[in-house]
Amino acid sequence: MTETEILKIPHERVKTLIGESGKVKEWIERRCNVTLDIDPEGDVEISGESTDIFFAKDIVKAIGRGFEPKDAMRLAGSDYNLHIIALRDITHSENEMTRLKGRVIGSNGKIRLEIESATDSVLCVFGNTIGIISKLDTMPYAREAIAMIIDGAPHEAVMHYLAKAKREIYDSRLRGK
Repeated sequence: MTETEILKIPHERVKTLIGESGKVKEWIERRCNVTLDIDPEGDVEISGESTDIFFAKDIVKAIGRGFEPKDAMRLAGSDYNLHIIALRDITHSENEMTRLKGRVIGSNGKIRLEIESATDSVLCVFGNTIGIISKLDTMPYAREAIAMIIDGAPHEAVMHYLAKAKREIYDSRLRGK
């Protein structure tokens, strides 16, 4: 039975979702076995079986939240997950939001890169959100590192946490857990 779900993405991300010559849209449709109807204003209608829509929806949402299509396409596999942190739920001040986004990125992107490296994830700071695409086993570590930063932990403490997390992830994967 064919179902339909509608998502809204920022209109400035529509071109990215469609891709050059429609390649991204076609890839999502082919890989997820869905049909995408994309309105220039950002309304995206996804049609297909409910299980197929489930994966396509996360890919569309990730691209809408600023991820590059190649990163969002990881979500087509069942071992990756998307988590969006809405900064508007944490603070209503534009200055505070800008400060938090800057802390998550860090000087020259150092903290962001360290989180990505330690947790085998991809981060995207876009608009008023922080997005994470990560494997299921490493998502809690990435979320905790970002929560520590948002809560005001010094970057040094976050770096120590990430070093410990990296060892735990490596150990867990080595043991096949």
